[in-house]
Amino acid sequence: MTFNEAFIWEKLTEITKYQEELKQHLKFSDQEILGDTGKMHIAERIFQLIVDLMLDINSHFIKELNLEIADDFQGTFYILGKHNVLDADFAQKVAPIVGIRNRIVHGYEKLDKERFVNELRQNYRDFDRYIESVRNYLHAKTK
Repeated sequence: MTFNEAFIWEKLTEITKYQEELKQHLKFSDQEILGDTGKMHIAERIFQLIVDLMLDINSHFIKELNLEIADDFQGTFYILGKHNVLDADFAQKVAPIVGIRNRIVHGYEKLDKERFVNELRQNYRDFDRYIESVRNYLHAKTK
């Protein structure tokens, strides 16, 4: 099976676009986002879309590189860390975003909106780091 780099580059481009939207959205204060359900829904939706794209990329790597199958979506980050697609420590740090995404999408547990906005603001650059890690892996693969 041929590794489809174009698929990954397309997904990275989409993440970059959403990342820019998120950066603009985070210009609002926490109070403005928390006090306006529309702004809060936008923050949640952009977060969800970025995480979904990351999971698409993770799953593609696992399938195309014939890596072990993850027990769940969170595990896809650990597998990529184990196989040096992502830095292992970074994979451990970022993997829990899947649980947050699930709370937003499926309502498994109540989302602490204040904590979500605070942590999103503090950690949104992790999306940049993910993009950089995947790009670096692809560039190294083609050399």
